[in-house]
Amino acid sequence: MNKQPNINFGAAILFLIFSLLFFVLIFRFISIQFTGEAAGHALAAKAQQKYEREKTIEAKRGTIYDRNGEVIAEDTVSYKLVAILDKSMKPDYVKDPDKTAKALSDVIDLKESEIYRILTKKTKKGKTPFQVEFGKAGRDLPLKAKLEIEEMKLPGITFITDSKRFYPNGIFASHLIGYVEKKNNETNKTDTIGMLGLEQSLNEILTGKDGKFRYESDIWGYLLPNGDQMIKPAQNGKDVYLTIDKKIQTFLEDSLNKVDEEYKPKKMVAVVADAKTGDILAMGQRPSFHPKTKEGIEETWHNEVIENSFEPGSTMKIFTLAAAIEEGVFNPNEGFKSGSYKVTENSPAIRDHNQGRGWGSITYLEGVQRSSNVAFAKIVKEKLGFESYREYLTKFGFEDPTGIDLPNETGGNIAYEWPLEKVTTGFGQGTAITPIQQIQAATAIANDGKMMQPHVIGRIVDSDKNEVVKETKPEVKAEPITAETAKKTRDILETVVSSENGTGYKRYNIEGYEVAGKTGTAQIPDPNGGGYQTGHENFIFSFLGMAPKDNPELIIYVAVQQPDLDLSTNGAEPVSKIFTPVMKSSLQYLNIEPSKKLKINSEQAPEVEGLTAEEAKKELEKSGFEAIVLGKGDKVERQVPGNMYNLLEGERVILKTDGELTIPDMNGWSLRDVMKVAKLASLKLNTVGNGYVVKQNLKAGSSLKEGDYLIVELEPPSQKYKDNDLNTEEDEQEEMETVLD
Repeated sequence: MNKQPNINFGAAILFLIFSLLFFVLIFRFISIQFTGEAAGHALAAKAQQKYEREKTIEAKRGTIYDRNGEVIAEDTVSYKLVAILDKSMKPDYVKDPDKTAKALSDVIDLKESEIYRILTKKTKKGKTPFQVEFGKAGRDLPLKAKLEIEEMKLPGITFITDSKRFYPNGIFASHLIGYVEKKNNETNKTDTIGMLGLEQSLNEILTGKDGKFRYESDIWGYLLPNGDQMIKPAQNGKDVYLTIDKKIQTFLEDSLNKVDEEYKPKKMVAVVADAKTGDILAMGQRPSFHPKTKEGIEETWHNEVIENSFEPGSTMKIFTLAAAIEEGVFNPNEGFKSGSYKVTENSPAIRDHNQGRGWGSITYLEGVQRSSNVAFAKIVKEKLGFESYREYLTKFGFEDPTGIDLPNETGGNIAYEWPLEKVTTGFGQGTAITPIQQIQAATAIANDGKMMQPHVIGRIVDSDKNEVVKETKPEVKAEPITAETAKKTRDILETVVSSENGTGYKRYNIEGYEVAGKTGTAQIPDPNGGGYQTGHENFIFSFLGMAPKDNPELIIYVAVQQPDLDLSTNGAEPVSKIFTPVMKSSLQYLNIEPSKKLKINSEQAPEVEGLTAEEAKKELEKSGFEAIVLGKGDKVERQVPGNMYNLLEGERVILKTDGELTIPDMNGWSLRDVMKVAKLASLKLNTVGNGYVVKQNLKAGSSLKEGDYLIVELEPPSQKYKDNDLNTEEDEQEEMETVLD
């Protein structure tokens, strides 16, 4: 009884406490019911956050194609290998590291011991990590490797699906295309970033925007059948179609590889362009790199075609020649003294490339063919004038970058202050320009005076909408010369390749096609200062050519720096081993018809006596004959054979002019042709041996006097001459008596 009051009091206290809690709960419930909030947070949002899931729909990076739709760079599915080590994930964890390491080493490029180390690694606190990866060896695995590993049924081994940039052609215009890398962004997600070339400059266009898939799920994350869903589709990156032609680029890469292996030059660059549109069909260089493995990237980051300007050497003479023809000051038959030339009394002498010996008094046409520095120095100073020539440098676009759709292009550096600098610019020394500037300027020569803007991007396409976003059209950038000048320039440049005097003779000839072009041998500045490097191979050897000559379709520029040459090898050899096969293969691939050359077989030459030497030569060449002009006069006094006599295939027509006579270079001539020269010039002819001329006592270009002795040494014909002349020596002698009498 004494305890009863205490019990009642305690019960009352408990009743009050529970009643208070009940009223608090009721108040809380009503409050939440009306406000929808708890502790300042919206409960509906919390519930949505808990049961709503969101996944990213990754956008695909745009594909880069060649002009014909062949893939050059694209995103493909890849797989990343992962191993689960946490034992709480039973049974899906790595139970036997030894067995797992041995099995994986047969598939991925990693040693068994290294795989075992990864599978048994601990954290800094000595704990087993939840999962591990296998570095570079475990990333970007193809489907075949994934399936092979899955067949092993190794516990704890799984894959994460990923994407990788795939370059199916390997080393293929690598500095033009570029490459990508994966980097973590601010939200710790991985982004694909272009690091070089078009992958870098078009990164924003190629990179799409990720989409989202938002849905309601149960507590375990499964999609609710009647739950709300929201899909925001991904916007894939734009596709880019280049002007590059995969086939022509492959021709170029193969030739670069062969020359690189044989001559081991320090650098090489080469460009193939469409002469009509300025489209770049191929572009390559060495050293290069593999865009997937990055092997070789440390040797050069620069696209040498657009980012490096250097002294072009004699390829610059193409544009000096065109300027002189345009101004009407180039006379191919006018003579000058070769060897050396002083611009001013106090300036160093300009010297021809044969140690300044020159070739005596020769015509300006022969000066072009022999690449005489003296000829072009005189053209710049005495024919064109410094101010006029400077204007043509601007017209041909050598001051500014071309504006090609590639990153980091540089312009030219024209040294044009002192008289010596002005004339050396005319033959490619002192002034520095880029290969792409030379290609752009050459389109004016090839395209009848219209200089075309170079391009590498053909069109950009939105693959989601299947529509063209941007398309590049051919653009005439300037017209520095007329169509007539362009044709005359090509005609003269063709003789650099076809004439025996030409520096491109026998190296850049392509059967069935006429090639117009110019060789170049540029000196390399000494890095230690004080002039240029010396030595047989310390040059940049180059050739800038176009074909077919009368209606050029392709322009190719090739430059090879400091190849490994022995003293008997000319620097043009490695250049020609790139230019000639690439040009020939490309012309045939594009189904460009060979030039129609007349096959002369017992045909009569036209009558040209009384015409000027230039008119006579054109008339004969138009009919398919090769004309050789003796003398410095303007008018043709006599031709042999005349128009009454039949000629054999490959036979020359010799023209005697009314001026001082000079002896031609007769290397490779038949005795039949030598006898014509001896008869016309009243020379006493002595021969040693049989066949074709290999030596002559009179130096080519030297003056002739009546009664001079001409002694030629002949050797039996090689196969190539046998193909052109089926006559025996007796037949030749008998026919010559008839012709000359």
